[in-house]
Amino acid sequence: MSTRILVMGAGTAASQNLLRSIQAGAPELVAVGCHSDRFVLRMWAGGPRYLTPPVGHPTYASALARIVKKERVELVVPTTDGEVAAVSKHRDRLRGRHFLPARDVIRTCGDKLALTRRLRAAGVPAPETHPVKDLERIEAAFERFGGQSPLWCRPRIGSCARGAAAVTTPKQARAWISLWAEMRHVPPEDFTLCEYLPGRDFLCQSLWRNGELILVNTFERLAYFGVDNIPSGITSLSSLAKTVADPRLVDLARAAVRAVAPRASGAFSIDSKENHAGEPMVTEINAGRLFMAMTAFDGVLKHSMASTYVRLGLGEPVEFREEYDGQEGWYMVRDLDAHPGIVHVDDLFERILDA
Repeated sequence: MSTRILVMGAGTAASQNLLRSIQAGAPELVAVGCHSDRFVLRMWAGGPRYLTPPVGHPTYASALARIVKKERVELVVPTTDGEVAAVSKHRDRLRGRHFLPARDVIRTCGDKLALTRRLRAAGVPAPETHPVKDLERIEAAFERFGGQSPLWCRPRIGSCARGAAAVTTPKQARAWISLWAEMRHVPPEDFTLCEYLPGRDFLCQSLWRNGELILVNTFERLAYFGVDNIPSGITSLSSLAKTVADPRLVDLARAAVRAVAPRASGAFSIDSKENHAGEPMVTEINAGRLFMAMTAFDGVLKHSMASTYVRLGLGEPVEFREEYDGQEGWYMVRDLDAHPGIVHVDDLFERILDA
């Protein structure tokens, strides 16, 4: 009987990239999909599709459990932070395996303020960050940075740079936070101010088992989706990215993961950005899942990150350890309604005429 996995968020870009990568290495694998949006679910290119309640709904865990039982699912694969949190919360109710870090690790990584404090206490480079406790005292929060400008203002919880912007004055910060509180119901006390990092923007995917690093790869974001409509000009959704071979990023990721999870197991996807001195600092860790788009590179790298994730999650052996799959020269270009395109630098101008 074929191995059966359940891919959550079925039909999204993250799930489709993951599916293509897994099926390239294991075409016999059956990937069941589930999503709470029937329109997105129609896009699922894998096996059976299941409509579920939204994440956080009282019946969500029961629905997952029924799918796992009926489909004889051997591994549950979340693709968003919300799904990671849901599977982590209800992991004891699901018969299928999961490949997730411990609950407290997921909670720490999900809170950017708690994560930054943990990293800095362990000596891991991370931007200085302070909470916004009271809009009326936001000048005092600015003063803690000793006159640095701009500062990065963002919520403690969330992904894709949601609610984030560079602010140069307390007045700007107060107005930005007040706007989000009024329009999107994000409480002011959920925001932080942190050191602004102007340099290159990196991604690092890693897989761990029982405290041992198994596989890691690294990339650089070069351009972002929808920046014309975003005040910060930055999101975590890259429209153009490239592979990079930079051992600094691996050392940083290794130190960061060990600071939050000495016995790490599962996927840890680490965002980092360079400070004014060109030194990378950890800005975020997505614990329990791979990056949305970076699995699209699996076909040109030595090892498939997605397939390795499944093998580790199923308890299967892998033949490598501490494997840095770092390469140069591969670019990924993405756009709406299109598969990610992967092209090598040597072929960038192939069949292109200069007008």
